[in-house]
Amino acid sequence: METTTRQYWLSLLAHSPAPRLAELLQQHLPPAADISWLRRAQTGLVMLQGRSGGSAAASIWARSASPAPAAQIAGWLGHGWVRGSDGQHAELIAQADALLQNPQYYPPLQAALLQPLQQELSARREQSARAAAASKVEFFTMVRGD
Repeated sequence: METTTRQYWLSLLAHSPAPRLAELLQQHLPPAADISWLRRAQTGLVMLQGRSGGSAAASIWARSASPAPAAQIAGWLGHGWVRGSDGQHAELIAQADALLQNPQYYPPLQAALLQPLQQELSARREQSARAAAASKVEFFTMVRGD
């Protein structure tokens, strides 16, 4: 599995609404007894760094809450991170990550989980872009005649 592929699905899962993720993932999850939690969701703080102007020294711009659970399913270790304090969302991401790493589960989850979530995310982003475009203001300068 490529790192970029895993980064893609972790980002997609984090940007998806938790209720929709739970709905799509529910039928693919094993019984709770088959899920081994190495770390349940516990909210901690993450320091977010940035550079002013892109060339200045890095500085801490903000702190954000972030639960980070880890689940093991059938020998595959999954991690979940989500900005905010929604531990249930982070735990769903960890379970999905563990399942998606397993070559046996990846093809059905690609079709039943990742594709619908990607389509919904694209639709939300397109709707947001249309709303922003509708509020765009055009400025112009009139030139005085000489």
